[in-house]
Amino acid sequence: MTESTQTAPAIPLRNAVDGALARREGWWNQHEVPTRLVYWGIHAACGLALVTGVSAGDLALLFATYTLRMFGITGGYHRYFAHRTYKTSRGFQFILALLACTATQKGPLWWAGHHRGHHRNADKPGRDVHSPVDGFYYAHQGWIFDHRWDETPVDQIAEFAKVPELTWLNRWYPVPPALLALLCFAIGGFSGLIWGFVISTVVLWHTTYAINSICHTWGTRRFDTPDTSRNNWVLGLLTMGEGWHNNHHHFCASTRQGFRWWEIDLTYYALRGLQALGVVWDIREPPAHILAGESVRLDEAA
Repeated sequence: MTESTQTAPAIPLRNAVDGALARREGWWNQHEVPTRLVYWGIHAACGLALVTGVSAGDLALLFATYTLRMFGITGGYHRYFAHRTYKTSRGFQFILALLACTATQKGPLWWAGHHRGHHRNADKPGRDVHSPVDGFYYAHQGWIFDHRWDETPVDQIAEFAKVPELTWLNRWYPVPPALLALLCFAIGGFSGLIWGFVISTVVLWHTTYAINSICHTWGTRRFDTPDTSRNNWVLGLLTMGEGWHNNHHHFCASTRQGFRWWEIDLTYYALRGLQALGVVWDIREPPAHILAGESVRLDEAA
């Protein structure tokens, strides 16, 4: 068989594949319609607060659901599942995953697996899951609808993918948020549903997403990391410690992300409290030379 007869069929095939990829990259195909309807529908439902009004009970429910779910994301999905910065029992491991799942940010394996990929490819165009180098909007929320990140990267999170209850929760991730919505309705009626679930969820989404967008755009850099991570004290407060993002990218093996006494890290304080109760243990601290501002060794950051 000659070279010409081997390569000729590949040209139209390659053109067909390229055309399919180009169509897939269009706005409509790249954004799942049902996902968009639910996502923006929850945003729009915040306007119903103008109808329900607000009571002290509504605000208390808003504070409780925001704080508990933020801890689930920061202390559970992030510092435990993604980075394994401390240890706990299998029972409390499931509680952390369940709590974080109510935050409506998909399942534990999906979240932690993609976050590990983010650290491996931080701010590399087209490879980082969410980076401002691909556009600020994309880093903030556009990536959520990108088909490239639809599937759970099981190879990135293999040790937890072997746990049956975690794989079940990862598959049926819409169930916990739905149950939380029902609980808020049972506690506070329609007003409780709007403030305790709808508004709480939207605020939680955007403060979490701001770590991907704002903390890679605005803030201070204590460490010269190969990415664009920055410390942002406002987000440090709003996200219970996640805003100390440059610290985290410099030494992601640490449970503690606020490296200075004035860098408030509420998630770390909560985990220290749980350690005192024996619920978690082996909390990892940054070494003294890291706290002193020195460079990190590759073996330490793993």
